[in-house]
Amino acid sequence: MGKLFGTDGIRGVVNAGLDAELAYDVGVAAAYVLAQAKGEGRPRFAIGKDTRISSDLLEGALVAGLCSAGADVLHLGVIPTPGVAWVTVDSGCDAGIVISASHNPFEHNGIKIFNSQGFKLPDELEGRIEDIILNKVPVPRKTGGDIGRVTYADQKERQDYIDHLVSTIDSDLSGLKILVDCANGASSATAGRLFDSFPDLHTDIINADPDGVNINNGCGSTHLDGLKAMVTAGKYDLGIAFDGDADRCLMVDETGEEIDGDQVIAACGLELLEQGKLPGNAIVGTVMSNLGLHVFCREHNMELFCTAVGDRNVLEKMEEEGWVLGGEQSGHTIFRKYATTGDGQLTALQFLALLRRSGKKASQLVEGCKRYPQTLINVPVADNAAKQAIMNDPSIMDAVDQQEKLLAGTGRVLVRPSGTEALVRVMVEAQSQEDAEKVAELLANVIKNRG
Repeated sequence: MGKLFGTDGIRGVVNAGLDAELAYDVGVAAAYVLAQAKGEGRPRFAIGKDTRISSDLLEGALVAGLCSAGADVLHLGVIPTPGVAWVTVDSGCDAGIVISASHNPFEHNGIKIFNSQGFKLPDELEGRIEDIILNKVPVPRKTGGDIGRVTYADQKERQDYIDHLVSTIDSDLSGLKILVDCANGASSATAGRLFDSFPDLHTDIINADPDGVNINNGCGSTHLDGLKAMVTAGKYDLGIAFDGDADRCLMVDETGEEIDGDQVIAACGLELLEQGKLPGNAIVGTVMSNLGLHVFCREHNMELFCTAVGDRNVLEKMEEEGWVLGGEQSGHTIFRKYATTGDGQLTALQFLALLRRSGKKASQLVEGCKRYPQTLINVPVADNAAKQAIMNDPSIMDAVDQQEKLLAGTGRVLVRPSGTEALVRVMVEAQSQEDAEKVAELLANVIKNRG
């Protein structure tokens, strides 16, 4: 992880760490680095954003930096993160940039870069961009006709992305009734048209009226209580919740119970296995995958390989092994046949198609993948250096080992630094919620009281 780029790009509170000057510098450096990689001709960038009040500010600065250094820009406006990745490839751009802080509060924002294949930019190129910015390496500014141009996309690019999503399933989804929560984020611009593509599907949409500050505010995949209540009250077959940039999707079954990413992967993975379409009989999760997914895979003779947290790490393992399904408990699910990144809307369609084919209720589809009680405590720390010091502290590691021994194989403990925030996360799974909370609180206090 670099000084600017974390596990999911550059993140920060706007004008308190992430500002227009930095965004401009990122644009200049990215244009220069990608031009060198391209060799001939000017690089072309696709740029999209979520609905935060600060996204316009950062977008303007990024576009100015890119054009100043001689790159052309395809301006997509508000569009989900995976939509930018898909359009980047479909339109033949050299890179794509997303302005979003995903599930974080509105005052945060971020800058994430994809390469021409729609994958997150390699560490080596991120490092070169970071080096130019931090060391103030001079980058020539273009003049005259060499200055970059901006093309403002019409609705075609966004519609092409929606059409691509629709093409990934062969069901009309008839007879299903769903409630979709857009988190007042990027899916507000696409979800309506996407689900309207299935006229026999009854769809109601909520939280699709962004005002710049209400993104993720009490809604979306990080706040499911409202959706749960509405699903049961309205007798919906499924509730679907996206996060701010719609690369995540969590769901709610007909009884109001949450369906997390692990359970989506389990259900979809089992169907692929039964169809002979799961290479290596394997799926990819992360160290945060619930113990229930591990048990489910053992029971169905599937291999579960766990990477470090981050859909980037999941995708790298999938690419390395040629595997087709992976994701995170938090709702980043990657269907590699159709996408190069987690895509919440794609995930929703894949699960809905499975639901329709099975003839089962959503609760029945996922009942085989039990969720073991889990507690997650986020411990605030000063900065990245403090996170690293905690992870290297023998007394903390000894405390973790002691608690794992006490759980005696009936649970597990994970202490890890956040890749995007000044936090150390303490996650504990156990046979009872009481045990999980007890161990998590104990370890959180050890970290807080660290001398």
